[in-house]
Order: sequence, then structure tokens, then C-alpha cells
Amino acid sequence: MSDEKDLKQENTEFSGNKDNQKNPMDNNQNNTPKPKFNAYWVYALIAIAFIALQYFQFGKHPHEIFMKDLREMIAAKDVDKIEVINKEIARVYLKPNRLDRYQKLIGKDFNRIPKDGPHFELQIGDVIAFKDEIDKVQKDFPPAEYVNIIYKVEKNYFLDIFISFILPILILIAIWSYFYRRMASGGGGGPGGSNIFNVGKSRAKIFDKETSVKVNFSDVAGLEEAKIELKEIVDFLKNPKKYTDLGGKIPRGALLVGPPGTGKTLLAKAVAGEANVPFFSLSGSDFVEMFVGVGASRVRDLFAQAKQKAPCIVFIDEIDAVGRSRSKNPGWAANDERENTLNQLLTEMDGFAPNTGIIVLAATNRADILDRALLRAGRFDRQIHVELPDLNERREIFKVHMRPLKLASDIDVEFLAKQTPGFSGADIANVCNEAALIAARKNKTSVEKQDFLDAIDRIIGGLEKRNKIVSKLEKKTIAYHEAGHATVSWLLEHANPLVKVTIIPRGRALGAAWYLPEERQITTTEQLYDEMCATLGGRAAEEVVFGKVSTGALNDLERVTKQAYAMVAYFGMSEKIGNISYYDSTGQTEFSFSKPYSEKTAELIDEEAKKIVENQYERAKTILRENKDGLDKLAQKLLEKEVIFSEDLEQIFGKRKGGIPEEQQLLIENGKTETEDNRDN
Repeated sequence: MSDEKDLKQENTEFSGNKDNQKNPMDNNQNNTPKPKFNAYWVYALIAIAFIALQYFQFGKHPHEIFMKDLREMIAAKDVDKIEVINKEIARVYLKPNRLDRYQKLIGKDFNRIPKDGPHFELQIGDVIAFKDEIDKVQKDFPPAEYVNIIYKVEKNYFLDIFISFILPILILIAIWSYFYRRMASGGGGGPGGSNIFNVGKSRAKIFDKETSVKVNFSDVAGLEEAKIELKEIVDFLKNPKKYTDLGGKIPRGALLVGPPGTGKTLLAKAVAGEANVPFFSLSGSDFVEMFVGVGASRVRDLFAQAKQKAPCIVFIDEIDAVGRSRSKNPGWAANDERENTLNQLLTEMDGFAPNTGIIVLAATNRADILDRALLRAGRFDRQIHVELPDLNERREIFKVHMRPLKLASDIDVEFLAKQTPGFSGADIANVCNEAALIAARKNKTSVEKQDFLDAIDRIIGGLEKRNKIVSKLEKKTIAYHEAGHATVSWLLEHANPLVKVTIIPRGRALGAAWYLPEERQITTTEQLYDEMCATLGGRAAEEVVFGKVSTGALNDLERVTKQAYAMVAYFGMSEKIGNISYYDSTGQTEFSFSKPYSEKTAELIDEEAKKIVENQYERAKTILRENKDGLDKLAQKLLEKEVIFSEDLEQIFGKRKGGIPEEQQLLIENGKTETEDNRDN
């Protein structure tokens, strides 16, 4: 219910991305691709040949007749003998010089019938019934004139050999060829993809003079600090002699570290575009294969190609797929294939035979789980942290993603940048796209400010569900719950300023409160206490008003519990535990079977965390009891309007303690716009 959605989200930036363009081909050159031979034609020809051998007999063959024709022939005493083959086919031999009588029956195929027989044939269903039919026709014949019926069994040895021996082998070869071709090409026709023996070849995409990368640093909005470090790498590639003349060595690699969506891959493209050198791009998972030794083989082939095109850049995205620490495997046994691939990568980057002129760029958001040997000096010499964008960087990113949009005149990029603290570049791109979709849904001719605000609300809180069935009692409980959050946060100095509160269901939440958190790098104990108290305000309001609590505070309790344990076990904010932190930045404890402290300490941590939460809960109840009238007024206004803003709280409780920063006050005032007018629609 009270999934409060701070305007803070995780993740940052990449900006506009120009499509890679190929150089135009010379008109004088004939580049028409030759048709490739397809092995499946061989299978088709074999099948056609088999059908031809089985069903098309070249030369003379018997004429097919029906049972009534055979009865007439027997009655006319023209039949010499009948051969029943495999209890399925009856072949009829006529007496000498009797074939001419049936020229009319046979028609144009008369000359194709063998003169010595068999002359006719027919399909029989049941041998006994067939024999009875013949006996009925010749029952009045003397025994000497009875037609001889001979039963034979004929075997098609070619068919038996083909079905039992040749066909299974052909099927196995076809299946083997199909799957090996798929695995060799990775389903996408990579380098050497059509040849099963190229499965150990590198599948890196190569961008060189013919397929140059058109992205440069001017296309990357924000990330100024990261670009400064990467420009140095570009200078290494452009002017290596300047550094080597002084005895320096060109760095072997750089690791881009940051949350998802912050533009690590785009930065790597920009480096390639700026340096104007060959660029090998692939993912860490491209090394992984079901065959043993393929990963190491692909690493060798990758660096062999890179040596031929040096100086160049090799970019490995999501390197944690193969670079995971060998001591942190959560299973009982190590993954030998992945470790072999990692060992080969380590050797190629700084082994016995150095790779001169090759700089390896890698990207990951899990740097803590990478192997220490991969991060040592001489391999990935430097780590470049690509963080979530700050206010100025978000403004630049918005400008990039707004270029293709038809914008109204009321769009304020500065305002939108301040409304989205904690958003990554990918999040901002999503906001711009969602705003355009919302405007189109409303049949607008341009994207307005309100469309951007609706897009931000939808991304953070989910889609509004006005048709969700909520009883009156539940709605009242939700209103008091959200009013409790709003009241406590308004009355506490260090709590985040409120933007708006709603009891309209969004996503999985039955109600939500929007805050505008301050962009700060460190947080004090008092600020943490006030935030926890405001988070518990919803549960406290339920108990103060109704004398009982509901399950709606699940998300609130989860957040404050994690905060309390972090304060005690990580940040050293407990008097009894003292200035001790059990946080492990290396990630070693992720797979350990024991905690880094005793059972007695664990009990003490539990007690301290519980004490912090209970103290803030009691504090929230005290604040609400002292301001019960204001809480009731706010809840009633929520029930009437469904959406309220900070000015509604100011009318009830007066000016906020400590005030609201001028910039945030402006955001809160501008952030309402059409929402208040349309809230009852």
C-alpha cells in the first residue's frame, strides 16, 4: 500500500547514439555476392533419387486393372496364371496371343506392356477374399481349366538396406550438421559461422576504416570525469611515441565500472571513434560455449586478429561473465571452462609474449566479483567509475534525448533535470520516450511538460489503476496511512520534502507519496532517524487512528529494517557495537557459510536494530498524537481529492520546520501543473 516512491532511482548515462554507417561502395567494382552452395540441396537430391528408384520404373510395366476386369478375363478363359506378390499385388499373365483382345482397355499404353508378362496387375485387399472371388467365376470350369494362382514373396533389398542402414546415418549426419552449424555461428552467422571447424574462432565485431565508428565524445552527454580519463587513452593510441620516448609503457587495459544504463558501452564506442583505430567489440558471454576449450581458443584468436591490426582497441562488455573470481565460485566445484578462458585472457593481457599496441576496454557493474589477477597492475591498470549523472549531466542528457521530440514551448529542461535525481541516462531516455507516447495517446500535437511529469510518475510508481476495487474501509485506511507519512515527513526537519501524496492505486501500491530527496553524498545519524520515522508514519497512523495495523506497511518495514541493520552492522552508528563495520566490499561474504562475528554479537546487532526501529516508531506515534487534528484533516482531504500537494500540508500544519530549499519549493510548485485539475477525471 504505502510503497513510497522517492524520485530517486538507480542507474546513468548514455546519450544520443549515431548509427554506424558503412562507407559507400565503389560503383566501378562488381560487389554482387555469389550464391552460396547450400548443403540441404544434397539431401533433397538424395530423396528425389530414392523416390525415382522406388516409384518410377523406366521401360515396360504391367497395366493396372480392377477386380471386375479380372473376372471378365477369367470368364473368357484368357488368363494363364496369377502371381500374388507379398499378399498385396496380383500380377496377371494372359495366354499367348490373347493380349490383343484388350487393346481398347489398355489404350495408349498398349505398347508399354511386356509381351511375355506380367500383362496386368491389381491391388488386393485380402488374399482369402481374392481367392474366393476367382473361385466364384470358375466354379463351373473343369478342373483342368482352373487358373493357377502362385504366391510369392519378393524383397526389395535396396529399400531394406536404405531404411535400416543408410537412412538413419543420413538423418544423424543432417542433425549433426545442423546443430554444429548453429553452434559455430552462434545462431547469428558470426565469423566463420557456416563452418563447424571455426567454432573456436573469435566472434568479435570489427569496426575499422570501412565500417568506422561514428560516435565520439561530443555525442556523450555528461560523464565529464570519465571522458577525461578516456581521452588520455585516446592520446596513447594517437601519439604513442610521445610516451614511449620517455620510457613509459602504454596501459594494457581500462575497466569501466558503474550501474546499468550509465553509458559504459557508449563511452567505449566514443573512444574508438575518437582514436580512429580498429575496434573489436564483443560480450563476455561470447567466449562461453558448450565445448571444452572453445573459450580459450576464442581469446587466442581475438588477440591474434588484434595483433594484425594494432594499434587497436578490444572492448569486452559484461566481462564478469568470464572474469568472475576463481575463489568465489558458489558451487562445490569450479567451472573449468570459464577458468580456462579467464587464464587465457590473463596470459594474453600480460603474459610471456606482450601484445604491443592493444588496449583492452571492459565494462561491468559487478567489479567486486572480478578476479584479483584481472585487476592487478599491468592488466586493467585503471578503473574508470561511471556514476549516475548529477544535475548538470542530467540536463545535458535530457537535451540529447529531446532532439527527436516535438516539444511544446513550456518545456523547461532544468526543471525536468531537478525532478529526476538518481535517474540514469537509460532512465532519462525512457522518460522522454514515455512522454511522447503519453502525448500521442492524448492526441496532442506536441509533447508538453505535464506529459513528462506523467511519464516520471509512471516509471517510478507504475500505471494508475483507477478501476481497482477498493472497499470504503480499505480506502479510509490507505488515506490515513498516506496522511501519516505526509504528516511526519512535514514535521521533521531532515525528512525529504514532500511533492505530492495520492491514494490512487499505482502498480502494486495502493497509495504512494512522492518526495524530492536532497542530492547528498553522505548522510548523518539524525537524517537517517528522521527518514526512518517518516517511513514508519503510515503504520503509526493506522495504530493511532484505528487501534490496529494492516499488512500495507510491508514495504515500509522492509526499508527501515535494512536501514537499521546497516546503521548497526555497517556504519558503526550503535553505541553498544561501537565503531565497527562488518561490511565486506570485496564480496567475499556473499558465498561464505558463516558470519564474520560471534553469536553473541549477532544477538546484540538484532537488539540494537530492533531498538532503533521501535524508538522511531514510538516517535512517529507521538508526533501523530500531538497533531491528531491535522492528521484527520489531511486524511479527509485525501479522501475527497485523492491527490494532495505540499501546499495542502502547509495550510494545515503551517510552514515546514527548517523550511524547504528555494529550488525544491519551485519544483514542488511547478510540479503540480495540470495534475490537480485532472485528478478527478
